[in-house]
Amino acid sequence: MMNRPIRVLVAKIGLDGHDRGAKVIATALRDAGMEVIYTGLRQTPEMVVQAALQEDVDVIGVSILSGAHLSVFKKLSDLLKQSNMNDVLITGGGIIPEEDIITLNELGIGKLFTPGTHTGEIADYIKKWVEQNRSF
Repeated sequence: MMNRPIRVLVAKIGLDGHDRGAKVIATALRDAGMEVIYTGLRQTPEMVVQAALQEDVDVIGVSILSGAHLSVFKKLSDLLKQSNMNDVLITGGGIIPEEDIITLNELGIGKLFTPGTHTGEIADYIKKWVEQNRSF
């Protein structure tokens, strides 16, 4: 059992300037008892991993609508491995075709959520994942 709140970094990577969904998720996760760090717009994968390392997060949640999801999630995963952050969940959501979700899950990316997903489902998924995969 964790003796601190789950720490989630919510990120917007790339040039996509639509952050309403990311802000809604950040608020919902905070309301579910998590500590949320929102990186703001136009981040690079390197900036996100650096912030995740500095903030000692359990989860990185990426909101992506740009169509660059395959390269963005793969780059994040590679950078986390290089930083020995192998026990950090990468999850996220946005406009991601089902076949790409399957590909990303096979690469080790966590569950990905599409528009219309209830925020409680996302919070429950994160809580369960952290309980099963992180030890303190």
